[in-house]
Amino acid sequence: MGKKAKPGEFASSDIFSLLVETSEKERRKRREELLAPLGIKEFFIGGSITIDKRTCKGVECKLCIKACPTNALYWRATGDVGIIEELCIYCGACVLNCIVDDCIKITRRRENGEIEKFSTPRAFTILEHGINAKKRLERVRAVFPTAADYLKLYKPLIT
Repeated sequence: MGKKAKPGEFASSDIFSLLVETSEKERRKRREELLAPLGIKEFFIGGSITIDKRTCKGVECKLCIKACPTNALYWRATGDVGIIEELCIYCGACVLNCIVDDCIKITRRRENGEIEKFSTPRAFTILEHGINAKKRLERVRAVFPTAADYLKLYKPLIT
């Protein structure tokens, strides 16, 4: 507990951090309310998405809008692609379908604190391959014994 302030002194509370914390809670609550009807599970605790308006060929393709599972991307009346940050789950479907490299940039943070950045289909594929390789290695290690354990169980007869 914080110590009590004497008359004429201010309590040592950081108003800014309280405001940020409150706004973050409100943002998470609103996000949950928006995503609940869609039945989509979130895998990332945070992230950001940006679209480079200079390189976007939105009028010609609109592939990112069609690929988005949450409809976070939409077509604006001004002729460019808009983003609803509260709906974006940072899945990368838009990057995979975009015909222009480095047009859509996604930065996302996993629950373990790991930050992932990608802006091309190739970078996204390499990232996913690395994640899947780690998962496969963990499964193999869980099922099969290590070499030392194997040798303990089946001591070869050295003659």
